Amino acid sequence: MITSPAWRGKRFAVLGLARSGAATVRTLLASGAEVLAWDSSEAARLQILPGTGRGTAAAGGGGGESPQATSLAAAPLHQPAAGPPPRSGEDLVLADPLDSDLTGYAGMVVSPGVPLNRHPIAAHARAAGVPLIGDIELFAQARADLPAHRVVGITGTNGKSTTTALIHHIIETAGIPTRLGGNIGLPILGQEPLPEGGVYVLELSSYQIDLTQSLDCDVAVLLNITPDHLDRYEGFEGYAASKARLFAMQSKGHAAIIGLGDDASATIARQVALSGRSEDVTKIAPGVCMDQSHWPALQGPHNAQNALAAIAACEALGIDRAAIDRGLESFPGLPHRMERIASRNGVLFVNDSKATNPESTAPALAAFPRIHWILGGVAKTDSLEACRPGFGHVIRAYTIGEAGPLFARLLEGEMPVEQSGTLDAAVRAAAAAAQPGDAVLLSPACASFDQFRDFEARGDAFRAAVESLG
Repeated sequence: MITSPAWRGKRFAVLGLARSGAATVRTLLASGAEVLAWDSSEAARLQILPGTGRGTAAAGGGGGESPQATSLAAAPLHQPAAGPPPRSGEDLVLADPLDSDLTGYAGMVVSPGVPLNRHPIAAHARAAGVPLIGDIELFAQARADLPAHRVVGITGTNGKSTTTALIHHIIETAGIPTRLGGNIGLPILGQEPLPEGGVYVLELSSYQIDLTQSLDCDVAVLLNITPDHLDRYEGFEGYAASKARLFAMQSKGHAAIIGLGDDASATIARQVALSGRSEDVTKIAPGVCMDQSHWPALQGPHNAQNALAAIAACEALGIDRAAIDRGLESFPGLPHRMERIASRNGVLFVNDSKATNPESTAPALAAFPRIHWILGGVAKTDSLEACRPGFGHVIRAYTIGEAGPLFARLLEGEMPVEQSGTLDAAVRAAAAAAQPGDAVLLSPACASFDQFRDFEARGDAFRAAVESLG
């Protein structure tokens, strides 16, 4: 794991003990820090203590602590506390930071999933004068003690996972040591440090950027900004400002690669240039025609833009064009993102379950000439206008889930529509209607939580439904 002597003897609180939170706790403890940790899930709390080999659960009953509480099953896991957390000589305490005095703590490490605009932890930490940070900020703090390296940070509403994975793949193809982390892959703090000359490639959501203050990326990439996650921000402007912070943390002379396909991103590109960094900015113009015939996993105009951003990032790292071309040609793609899962009787089945809003579905509709389109789930918007440029490619639409009736009404008159209800029924209907040369495309333009655990489960269900066709 990545550790830092800078944290030794300091106190941190960690809220949220999923993958990145658990890795954060272990990293801090290995660095000699004292940690107060909590998660609303008892299962997550049960998991964190055995992996550390030390720690204590805060006992209830008047705010006291049982020094003998060596397992989470031995005592209640919530302690109303007026002062510092109970210690009993241990470095890990399980207690809710909302019920603890955080005065003197070096940081309140919050999971990106915690809504800072609504959760009381934000005000509680501010009242104690404790910075709200995430695991990416801890990585930034640890950089000074790591072997010499570089960092590429990628953000954007759509395409960032594919672009992050593509940049990482090209770097690997060039023979340079690299790690993939952030919003994709394994938690960065839980991975082994790179040797000298390595490159960390981090996908960064706006939530992660919100919790980061000092990540100076050698290469920062912004692909696009379209309305999303607006429940976490004061309007679209607040969301865009979060993305812009990735460049505000950069030093002059570090590369800033920015797509110009939307007004918000173009405005950020101008702001970075006007800040005295015009020579740092590489602009990715929209609508550039490219020969993508040798890139099987990078089809469609959106992937042309992703590829251009990846090429610019790798050139900024000094990777030669031959290695870049080899990486583009051999990139396997990512599951659930324009994933070609089968071809049956001349019909292509494509899993684009990651398309959880209309803006991310629109490029998929542009990538194939004859489409049977499966869409629906939990709608993030009551409009499909972002998909309109691809309507002419759709032979028939099959709506599913909670948004099925709404989307059927929106599409009636634009194309034939069938309200299938379930994904399995939609796959059977589309497969029966499709002709050789057609594509059956799951690109839902919706979140998945009405019928599935997440978009991965939805994509896996699509694959299973296709396989069951016989």
